[in-house]
Amino acid sequence: MTYITPRRSDGTIQKQRQPLPWPKDRPFRILSIDGGGICGILPASVLAELERRYLGGNPIAGHFDMIAGTSTGGIIALALGIGMAAAEIRNVYIERGGLIFPRGTWLTRPLRSIRRLVRYGYDADVLEAELARIFQARVLGESASRLCIPSFEGRHGEPWIYKTPHHPDYKNDQHEKMVKVGLATAAAPTFFRALKNDGYLMVDGGLWANNPVMNAIVDALTCFDIERRQVQVLSLGCGETQFQVTPRRAGGGLFQWRDIIRAAMRAQSLNALGQAYLLLGKDNVMRLDAPETVNSIALDDHRRAKDELPNMARSLVEGAGREIERVFLSSEARNYAPCPLMK
Repeated sequence: MTYITPRRSDGTIQKQRQPLPWPKDRPFRILSIDGGGICGILPASVLAELERRYLGGNPIAGHFDMIAGTSTGGIIALALGIGMAAAEIRNVYIERGGLIFPRGTWLTRPLRSIRRLVRYGYDADVLEAELARIFQARVLGESASRLCIPSFEGRHGEPWIYKTPHHPDYKNDQHEKMVKVGLATAAAPTFFRALKNDGYLMVDGGLWANNPVMNAIVDALTCFDIERRQVQVLSLGCGETQFQVTPRRAGGGLFQWRDIIRAAMRAQSLNALGQAYLLLGKDNVMRLDAPETVNSIALDDHRRAKDELPNMARSLVEGAGREIERVFLSSEARNYAPCPLMK
């Protein structure tokens, strides 16, 4: 008899969670980081610039009560969770990103594009080796920050969020290796193969939550005795692509809609931000992202990303840095003590 892994949703608690206490006079600060492949250089560079200007180069994670990240944003969140400074994370992307997304030659680049029509384009073993170099054998429960990291489980076709044990109800993920969590959230279809994990098949969280801002907000309001007015969010993007339904697309087929995945990611992000603004008030949600462009950087274009995005990050911080400092960096977050690891 073949064993079928249970659905993650089968274990969903049916009643409301008992909220943990939180001081009424203290804000709950959330950092949310979008997915975007090698364009994760942008949010990593924004955070690094904030560290340099306002924190004397010290790690920024200690100023947030929860960090959410999807795909490349999930990898950044994990790295922040082990205490890495954003400058270190940015440097890893810049110096090692070309190993994960090799540029190739004038001949191999088009061949890779053709290959991606029927198979993934890049070697996930290289990504795994880089993640292992950073996280070694650490598990999610060892994070020094509360984390919410979306993925997607393919066998049952369900959303999946990896969570640190920041609430007594969160017992499932604390022993998951950080390397596996990083691979699971970043297994982007056509770029990397899906991750086989104990009978489950994990795919990139960007399929349903490329912008995880609402995942973090809902988790915070569910797990802690806080009011909406106490929640403050810094949301970082990886660059937006313009998308319009042109007359040609309106009557077109698969070829005209070949960029539908990017369009869906954009729509999900805008919807999540709109919900966050509505729920918390727009004055409590700060969004930093590159301006929309028709000439966006591809998710695997390491050369353009490392050449263009650090300068873009400096420009963004030049405009918004003082307000970010006032809201998020003027004091450290409340100490996070994980619920005891379950045996």
